[in-house]
Order: sequence, then structure tokens, then C-alpha cells
Amino acid sequence: MADWSFEFSFNVERKSHIIYEKIYGQWKQGTAEEYHQEFVKAVTPLIKKPWAKLVDLLNWKTSYPEVVTLLSKHLTWCREHNMQLSINVIDNTSTFRQLNKMFTGGGTESLSRTFRNRSQAEQFLREYWIKDKLWIPKKNGAAG
Repeated sequence: MADWSFEFSFNVERKSHIIYEKIYGQWKQGTAEEYHQEFVKAVTPLIKKPWAKLVDLLNWKTSYPEVVTLLSKHLTWCREHNMQLSINVIDNTSTFRQLNKMFTGGGTESLSRTFRNRSQAEQFLREYWIKDKLWIPKKNGAAG
């Protein structure tokens, strides 16, 4: 996989306009900056239409405080570039608190959902994104 590193990996599903992510370890500022740059490259083919992401955070550790600020800005970028849904799999209380700060900082509280396991997250994705084909514009030009 070309976009793989020890701290994160991406898989872009162009047909369904979904980006799958896995986040690993404890991040510092440089990791967050590299992540955003690589994410922008990976998701650019999707941003003309609504898109969603499913993020596996089960192996993510509590990060340095500056990472919360950088990832809040990342989520702002996502929202401003047509992200309509962010599904997050997380089971650690400390990282959950940091993630909620990022949602608030990035203005994505209404677009973000959290689940404790991947099967629940994938079920939600199937029911509320894939089944309804929310990335396909309606005849009037508006999405889902």
C-alpha cells in the first residue's frame, strides 16, 4: 500500500466515496502534519461529491496536546471539503476525550459518530451511507 506508514494507513473506496483509516500509536506534531498531507492526497479524488470516512482508532494512544489542535484543523478541512460523515471506532476513555475535543475544534460534532467496535461502525456505515447512496447527487444537484 503506497500510503502506509507506522502511524496511519488509508484505503480509498472511490465507488462508494469512503476512506477507511487505521490510526496507530501516540502521535506528535510531525505525525499529525504528515497524516494531514497524506490524507489530502488520498481523498482529493473524492472531494467534489459528499464523502465519508471510517476511522479505526483501537490502537491509537493519547497524543500530545498540540495534536488535538492540528487534528481539529484537519477536521475543519474535511468538513470544508465535503466530508458528510465521520465514523470512529474507539474504546479508550482518554483517547475518546481527546477525539471529542477534535470534533468540537473542527466543527464536526454533527457529522461524527463513535462506536466501540468495528462491526457496529460498519453496520452503521452500510445502513446510513452505502444503502442510501448519499454520495450520489440527486437530480437537483444536491447530495443525499
